[in-house]
Amino acid sequence: MPAPFSGGCLCGAVRYECTAEPFATVYCHCRDCQHASGGPSSTVVMVTKAAVAVTQGAVRSYAKKSDAGDDVTRQFCGDCGSPLFSVLGSSPDLLVLKAGSLDDPSWLSPSMNIWTESAQPWAHIADDLPNIAKNPG
Repeated sequence: MPAPFSGGCLCGAVRYECTAEPFATVYCHCRDCQHASGGPSSTVVMVTKAAVAVTQGAVRSYAKKSDAGDDVTRQFCGDCGSPLFSVLGSSPDLLVLKAGSLDDPSWLSPSMNIWTESAQPWAHIADDLPNIAKNPG
């Protein structure tokens, strides 16, 4: 699906629009994504930060160091808790969108698995995609 595309949180308090095509869609198996998603991984869509505008509501943030030592700020709806974005300290022009927050995520085609060294043994990992043990950056 070509840009623009939109998304938001579960309760509808926060809405956003993205005007650029994603340059990557990946499954991230790091422990932080497992905690944030409540599952074995998080499907994330990488876009330029400048291409995304919050059009309704405001996000809350939680910052911490990643397993790789990078500052990661996770942004979510303060009302329903839906994860929306992540901002990486080492790549401030990048915005990581949570695929589940897109209005229509059916067009996404993940290209790899990252942080597979942290993947749970019971997690399904697609055999037809490259598997990167740690952060590919």
